[in-house]
Amino acid sequence: MDPRFPAIAEQLLLIERELRLAGWWDEVSPSAEALSSVEPFSVDTLDFHQWLQWIFLGRMKQILEQDLPLPNASGILEMAEMVYADRLQESLGLRSALKKFDQLIVGAR
Repeated sequence: MDPRFPAIAEQLLLIERELRLAGWWDEVSPSAEALSSVEPFSVDTLDFHQWLQWIFLGRMKQILEQDLPLPNASGILEMAEMVYADRLQESLGLRSALKKFDQLIVGAR
C-alpha cells in the first residue's frame, strides 16, 4: 500500500465536506450519458462540482480500496481556480482541500 493512502483518504473526506458545506453536493446522480463524457473534467456534460462528486471522488475511492497506483500528477486546483474565479470566498475551503490533494499526489513519488 502506498504510504500516502491514509492522508489521501482523509483529504477526499475533506473535499466531500467542503462540497456539502458550499451546497454543491447533489443527492441525485447525473444521467449515465452525462457521466460518460470523455472530455477532461467532463466539461461538456457536468458542472465542476458534479465532476468532483460523481467522477473524481468515486475513482479515487476505487484506487484506494483496490490498492491501485496513484496518478503521477494532479492539477485539480488549477481547474477549480478557473471555475471559481468569480466565487473566491465561497470556494476557499474547497480550493484549499484540492490544493492539499494535489500536493499529496505529487509529494512522494
